[in-house]
Amino acid sequence: MSGGSDANKEFLEQLRLQELYSQRNEDGSDPNTYTDPEDGTVYDWDHEKKAWFPKITEDFIAAYQANYGFTQEGDPDANNAAVSSTDPAAPEPGKPSEKENIGDATQNPNPDQQESPAKEAKQKGEKRKAEPGWFDIDDNKNTNVYVSGLPLDISTEEFAELMSKCGIVMRDPITEEYKVKLYKDKEGNLKGDGLCCYLKKESVALALRLIDESEVRGYRLHVEAARFELKGQYDASKKKKKSKDYRKKMQQQQKQLDWRPEKLGEVRKRHEKVVIIRNMFHPSDFEEDPLVLNEYRDDLRTECEKFGEVKKVILFDRHPDGVASIAFKEPEQADACIQSFNGRWFGGRQLSAQLWDGTTDYQV
Repeated sequence: MSGGSDANKEFLEQLRLQELYSQRNEDGSDPNTYTDPEDGTVYDWDHEKKAWFPKITEDFIAAYQANYGFTQEGDPDANNAAVSSTDPAAPEPGKPSEKENIGDATQNPNPDQQESPAKEAKQKGEKRKAEPGWFDIDDNKNTNVYVSGLPLDISTEEFAELMSKCGIVMRDPITEEYKVKLYKDKEGNLKGDGLCCYLKKESVALALRLIDESEVRGYRLHVEAARFELKGQYDASKKKKKSKDYRKKMQQQQKQLDWRPEKLGEVRKRHEKVVIIRNMFHPSDFEEDPLVLNEYRDDLRTECEKFGEVKKVILFDRHPDGVASIAFKEPEQADACIQSFNGRWFGGRQLSAQLWDGTTDYQV
């Protein structure tokens, strides 16, 4: 819409100039040049663009430089430009300036309303800083208890021993000292309260039930889940990274509460689950009918399943000693198979059964 109104203004201005041009032409003056009677500007007619344009004269250049801050050499003059743009002509005495009138007309009578948008913009631009105060840790992760009413002469070792009645007290992985703290005043005297960090969160509930309201040397204790105070603004980038050694020792500390059943007896090796049977066949037995190999394999699996779960049966049909291997699920099942097959007769041949040594390859 604004572009159309500007075009209309230009068109009307050209019509006015054309009308003035026709009036000048009747006087017998130059038809391509005329002076606007309103402001004295000299215009030239452009035949290509068919429009009137201001004539470039010394007066025109001087007015342009005065308005836009240029020196006589054509260089920009920052001082003149600043003065011309910021310091308007002095108003007449007793008459308020146009700028003052505008300021009075637009001034907000309520200054609080004017400041509120600025405050909102400032709050949006700046990050909100966390105010110092108390905060609670998730109950599923909090393993710390705060104890008050302690004797004023209690030691760190005695405090750790007292709290260990309810669970394992965590140790620092580097110094291996108990993670307990007895608070002191500015003069270095004990205040009668302390903090204890357990290894497991279940110890917190146990301490609340067993140690709270109990007495130590005539002092009544009070136990509660610890709360912490944030001092200043939290910056995650300043948090120290844990070393590999620190994490490794923390894992070792966590394993103190792991329960793993001990295996009875000596641990058997994997290859002791495999039985090797020799002299079970001759390679020539499969030359006439290769399908006989499948019958041997199925019969051997059926017989060995009497001793336990069979994982795999392999017949090394090209081995001159007629070797077959049977893999069981457990070593004890392989032992039972050896007792049954070793020295046994099969197809007119005496079998030899033993555990696989884990290295010999019978594939030919």
